[in-house]
Amino acid sequence: MDTASKFSFQYLSGKKFNSIEGKDAKESLVKWSMKGRLKAQAFSFDQPFKSYQKEDFVTAFFQDDAVVYNLQVVSSTGNLVPLGLKAAKVSVEELSCSVLSMTFFDRLFDAGIVREQGQISKCFDEYIGDFTISDELRKMLLSDESDHFDLYSDTEKQEFLFLLFRHMCLGGATCQYEDNVKPYLDITKLIYKDLVSVQKDPKSGDLHVASHVFRVHAQTEDGDEYYPDTLEHEQNFAYLIIDPLRRHVNVLYHKFGTSSFDDL
Repeated sequence: MDTASKFSFQYLSGKKFNSIEGKDAKESLVKWSMKGRLKAQAFSFDQPFKSYQKEDFVTAFFQDDAVVYNLQVVSSTGNLVPLGLKAAKVSVEELSCSVLSMTFFDRLFDAGIVREQGQISKCFDEYIGDFTISDELRKMLLSDESDHFDLYSDTEKQEFLFLLFRHMCLGGATCQYEDNVKPYLDITKLIYKDLVSVQKDPKSGDLHVASHVFRVHAQTEDGDEYYPDTLEHEQNFAYLIIDPLRRHVNVLYHKFGTSSFDDL
């Protein structure tokens, strides 16, 4: 095999993500039709990682037995099952992950999308794809006709923190949307802290994100995409969050659909 074979992986079955698996999170995820469809898992790897190796790393990841037989996906019946298929091809997109404070979202208040107490401003209903837009927040996230569509730059919209927030706001197929922004901000912050590693610079004392974040897709030999799903949808997503210092990689995955009500 090529240089991708230098990386091998171990499944960290004991790693728990309370931001997703905790009681409060489960209640919100059921409401947003994401329970049982949003999954975080952790693996370790055995070699130093540099960002220029991202293609090799992701290829090795999706060809490793520990990943293929432990990485979970949502089946056509809505159950979590092992991925079970090695990738012939992968696509990898590096994302920015530099935000260290939730003040990043203060401009939602400044622009009037969210009122002082967190209430989300309403708007006339319209429909984009699978989503009903009935407030200014979703309109800003989805419609280029929103007065606030440019509130965040294209670069900022590719920040991992922004993408997490967007995913939470849009939810699943039978999402019951929130009237207040607080639940979205709270779970976004918790998931971000659960997935991303922060390091202090020994000289300046400043904090910075140590993790590398990649949006990933896996394909068969014929070029058919099967991970995160065979169907393209903005709420079908998978991210690898790599901590090069601890040699851990967290996976965040979601498949758009109807929430699971078991195990509440």
